[in-house]
Amino acid sequence: MKKLNAVLFDLDGTLIDSAPGIYASFEYTFQQYGVNVPRSELQAFLGPPLRESFLKKLPKEEVEQAVEMYRGHYAEVSAALTTPYEGVETMLQQLRRAGYTICLATSKVRYAAQQILQELNLTQYFDYIGGASEDESMDTKTAVIRHVLSQPCMVGKTAVMVGDRDNDMQGAADCGLPSVGVQYGYAKTGELEAFAPIHMVQAPNELCSWLLAHYQA
Repeated sequence: MKKLNAVLFDLDGTLIDSAPGIYASFEYTFQQYGVNVPRSELQAFLGPPLRESFLKKLPKEEVEQAVEMYRGHYAEVSAALTTPYEGVETMLQQLRRAGYTICLATSKVRYAAQQILQELNLTQYFDYIGGASEDESMDTKTAVIRHVLSQPCMVGKTAVMVGDRDNDMQGAADCGLPSVGVQYGYAKTGELEAFAPIHMVQAPNELCSWLLAHYQA
C-alpha cells in the first residue's frame, strides 16, 4: 500500500471511552418518551448518527426533539463520564512529532467533539476537528469524512481512516480511503472484518506503531 502522511480518527470507541455518558443520555431521553431500551440494545447506538439511532425506537416526528434533548443531557454529563483510552495521548504526540496531519471525523456533533477534546487536553494535536452538523445537512460519517478531506490541511495528503464501527469503514470506502479497524472499541464480533480494513489493531500503542511504520512525508 501507499505510504501515509495523514490520519482521520473516529472519536467514540477509537480515541475515547464515551459509552457511560452516551448510555446515560440515551436512557434519559428514552425515559422522557416512556420507552425502555436495555443496555444490550443501546450498544448498537455507539457510533452511528443520533437521528439514525432514534428512528429505530421513536416516531419520525419525535426524532428532532429527541436529538436536542439528548445533546443537552450529554453536554451536562459527558465530562465526568468520558476518558481517553490508555496510550491515546502518547500516540497523538508521536504521530504529531513524526509529521502526520491529524484530523477528527466523528458522527458526534462538532461542538460536542470540540468540547470533549478540550476538556481532555487533546485539542492541540489536531489540524482539523470534523463532526456532524446540528441539522441533517452533514449527518452521516461519509459526509463528515468528505468534509474533512476538503479542508486545506488535507490537500495533497495520503490518508487513512481509523475507526471502530461499520459506519467508519463504510464512510472510508465511500470516500475512497483505506481504513484501519480498532478492536478495542464498540464493534460487534465480525463487524469490521466485513469491510476488509487494511489492518486491525488491539490497542492504541499497536495502532501508533503501525501508523509510524507506514509514514512518509
